[in-house]
Amino acid sequence: MFKKIIAALKALSEFRLIPQHLRRVSEHTEACRRQATLASRMLASAERDRILTNEEIKNPLRLERFGYKGFSQNDEDGILQEIFSRIGTTDRCFIEFGTGDGRENNTVFLLCCGWSGLWIDGSERDHQSQRNYFSWAIKKGLLKSVCRFLSTSNINEVIREAGLAGSIDLLSIDVDGNDYHLWKAIDVVQPRVVVIEYNAYAPPPVEWVMAYDPEYAWDGKSYYFSASLKSLELLGKTKGYTLVGCNLSGLNAFFVRSDIAAEKFVGNSTAEYLFHPRRWWMDCMFTTGCIPFDRPGIAQEFQASSRSKV
Repeated sequence: MFKKIIAALKALSEFRLIPQHLRRVSEHTEACRRQATLASRMLASAERDRILTNEEIKNPLRLERFGYKGFSQNDEDGILQEIFSRIGTTDRCFIEFGTGDGRENNTVFLLCCGWSGLWIDGSERDHQSQRNYFSWAIKKGLLKSVCRFLSTSNINEVIREAGLAGSIDLLSIDVDGNDYHLWKAIDVVQPRVVVIEYNAYAPPPVEWVMAYDPEYAWDGKSYYFSASLKSLELLGKTKGYTLVGCNLSGLNAFFVRSDIAAEKFVGNSTAEYLFHPRRWWMDCMFTTGCIPFDRPGIAQEFQASSRSKV
């Protein structure tokens, strides 16, 4: 009987140690995850460096090697800075739709560098997050945040109601769906630079455009969105724009108004020459920072520490 009691107490003691064992397993798993993430980033970075040694990409007028992430999804911030370093800026005004909560998009870095502009997003939750994180910019009149689900029939009206018209420096389009159709419909503003998401699963010379659907919402998985790079190149030409590059991850295409692009970018402006396939593995190189955008004075800190004005 005594032995059974001792065995029971021992078993109970070991049972009480289970949470401690589980905690150690969890810590070990997290350490392995961090090491795997670091290894993935190192491999992706090495592969990126290898791609940049390609003779065509080494052309000094190409844009890929200038890419870096400030607060963009991948390396769009660096490419935009290089484009404007070549063509200069005018009003330092942007319009972006498909902005999310504002902490990661193609214009928040510019906003923190003193630009001003308009964000449009169809999500009420993201709209409220923008108003919380960027109240300082809204109060100063640097940012207008609008919650609207855009269509070809209302896009010009929404922009006009925000007080914008004519020439601006930048238009960014990323709605994961009707991107092509919205760009085609816009005529109230004439941006000097356009950055727009393309569908890399339809490589050149394929001409493909998603059928217009004003109710379309991307499910986050489907390959059915936007348009092929070739179709965007051709649309750009009809609107007076030249394709000047794409980022290495195969997400965004960059266009510059043809009258100011001459001799500042590569001569071959075709989709066949500038296309990059979708490189998902490269996404791990670009992580989202934890910048407290809603903290008072954050904009001044960015501007004070910024050596170059974009």
